[in-house]
Formats: sequence, structure tokens, C-alpha cells
Amino acid sequence: MALNTLGNVSNTVKDIFYCEALSTDVLCERGKKKGNLGSDNVITDGSRIAVADGQCLLIVEQGKVVDLCAEPGEYVYDMGTAPSFFCGSLGQGIKNIWEQMKDQFTFGGEISRDQRIYYINTREIMGNKYGTPSPVPFRVVDARAGIDIDIGLRCFGEYSYRIVNPLLFYSNVCGNVKATFRRQEIEGQLRTELLTALQPAFERISAQGVRYSAIPGHTLELAEALNQLLSDKWGKNRGIEIVEFGMSSVKASEEDEKMIKEMQKTAAYTDPTIAAAYTVAAKADAMKAAAANASGAVNGFMGLNMAGGGDSVDVNALYQMGAARKAEAAQGGWKCPNCGANASGKFCPECGTKKPEDAAGWKCPACGTVNKGKFCTECGGKKPVGEPQYRCDKCGWEPEDPKHPPRFCPECGDPFGDEDKI
Repeated sequence: MALNTLGNVSNTVKDIFYCEALSTDVLCERGKKKGNLGSDNVITDGSRIAVADGQCLLIVEQGKVVDLCAEPGEYVYDMGTAPSFFCGSLGQGIKNIWEQMKDQFTFGGEISRDQRIYYINTREIMGNKYGTPSPVPFRVVDARAGIDIDIGLRCFGEYSYRIVNPLLFYSNVCGNVKATFRRQEIEGQLRTELLTALQPAFERISAQGVRYSAIPGHTLELAEALNQLLSDKWGKNRGIEIVEFGMSSVKASEEDEKMIKEMQKTAAYTDPTIAAAYTVAAKADAMKAAAANASGAVNGFMGLNMAGGGDSVDVNALYQMGAARKAEAAQGGWKCPNCGANASGKFCPECGTKKPEDAAGWKCPACGTVNKGKFCTECGGKKPVGEPQYRCDKCGWEPEDPKHPPRFCPECGDPFGDEDKI
């Protein structure tokens, strides 16, 4: 028994089955017979069946699916042929499921005692709201500031999903529904499972070094991670997949936000120049406050001088320390991309990160700045003649000693020549 296109069969039509437009609240609805002739549980040979866009038709006999159509159009029910199975845009996945299930069904020309037609909504079901009733753990990693802590996040938003395998959805979710199956009947279960999967999904985003404040910009990665985590429950068991995952707000507690800002600020002050500038600015603010206090200006300045005399922070020493670090960097030093520390050897003294290949260059004889191009970035001085340096023009590989490259590039095999000079 199968569906045939309207043009390939006789024009004799006994019954007409159809379904009104499915709203986004309806996931499955039983097909209606036009008129009151005959039983609704019998599909007579030659009956016309209409399928609209965004719908998937299932023909069910004795509780088992015997045919499927996801291509819009009008069809005629023919009991004398094998199932047609017009899968439309549902893809290869549903074909594989059908191949696994079809051996359970028997086909023939006899009328079954119970026949039904169901329409599954295959459009994107939008506007599904979610929210975390309790904070979700999120790991904050900031190598530059030396932060590696767990905080709690609260978030809310909306997501959308689509029924991509109506066979699984009917068999495992809404089988033999009396009339209509609405999304409210499964909404609570989906929301609970989604929130359960959010924690490991956040862990994957955190592993990429994404800050919690930037999470809304990575919703595509979150949707992909959620689909992977929910593939067994939603995809393989229910035939559902997440299409879009939107996050309206993501917020850490005030205590966690304050702690992160303080740690980042503290890490910034490990730079002596920044620490000196902050100290100068703090003293200037204190002097303004003292001068603004008309009644106690004298006492205020006296207290300020006493604090300055007992101050253990030597601003000049901090500036000298910062200048020394810059001079060290100009003399062939480099800044660690992992922790931000200044280094002069092949490895970072703070975290052990290897010196990047692009940290090498030529030293300007005028100001001591290490450069990569043909002119100094600080004073504009031209690269000294007689000190050619090399970089492979094919793949960009640079030798550890740019002045003495090997005969061939170890990455792509291209021989070094004048075209590789930088």
C-alpha cells in the first residue's frame, strides 16, 4: 500500500484526508476526513491525501507506520503497491531509520482494522524559553592575569528546535495520539534536559578561553555543543535537534565579578610602569581632596606629607624598573604570549613557554629596538646593510637564526634565496 502522485492514478476518489495549517504550538495532529462518509479509521483504496509545506505525513496501521511523505502535494492511496516513502528534505538519516524499521511491517492488499493518518510539524519551533533556577558553574581562565577559578552564572534566553526524524518522534513521543499533540506536553522535559546539558556545554566554551561576558557572542558554538550532548536523548530517541540557541543575558554574581576585576587589576600592576602611574595618580587625587577641604587643608597636607615620608613605594624606582625591562626587551628580549612576562632567553622564566618564532629580528643600531621589517618602528632607521635575514616566502617559516638559514625550508622544502630576504 502506498501513496502515488495524483497524475499516475485513476481520478476516482472515495475520501479526502487533509490537515489544517499547523501552528507552532502543535507538533502532531491527526488527519481529518472531509465529510462524514465512512469510518475515520479506514483509508479506502483511491483516497486522496493532501500534504502541505512544513508537514510530514505518516500512515499508521495497527499502531505501526507503513508509509511516509514529506513532500508537499496531493497523493492517492493505493493498496496494491509497496510503500512510496517520499522523504522530501528530511535527508538520509530518516531513510536509514526506515530501513531498520520496515522489516517489522507487513504489506498487502487487505484492509486493516485500524488505519490513521498523522501530520508531523517539521518547521522550526521557536520561542522556547529557558532560565537557570540556580547558578551554573563556569570556569574562568585568564592566563595573562593568572586567573583559573570557578564562578556561578545565571542565564536565560530562548532556543528553537526542529523535528528532523518524524518516525522517531511518532514512535517514541506522540504515538497514536487521539487528536493533537502540543509542544507544551514535552516542553518541561526538554527544558530540564537542556539546562542539565548547559554545564558541560559551558565547560567546552571555557576551554576555548572565552570570557563569561563574551558568551552571548558564541551561541553558535553553544548550540553545536548542546546538540552533541543531547544527541542521544533528543536526536537518536526523539528525532529532535536544536536549530538556534539565543542567550538574552548571562550574569555572574556581584561578588564574583568584583573578585575577577580585582584580580585583573592586581595583575596589571605587576608592570612597574603601570604601578608607578597609578601611585602618582592616587597621590594627585589625595592632594586635590586635601585642597578642596577648606577647613582642614593645612592638616590634610600635613597628613599627606607624613604619608609620603613614610611611603615605602618609590615611584622613581618603579619607573626605572619599567625602563630597564623595556631596554631588556629592546636588546633581544620578548614578551611571553601566555603570561605577559618579559624574557630574554628561549623560554619564559615565569611559565616556561617557548619563545615564539616571530620574536627574532634585527636590532636598530640607533635606538636598540628589535624589528622585523626594513625600517625601525621607533625611529625610522633603515635596516643595516650586510645583515640580511630570511623567512620562507612560501610558508612563512623562520629559522632560529634568521641570518643563517638552512639550504631548504624544513616545512615546505623550498630552497632559501634572495626572494626569502626580509
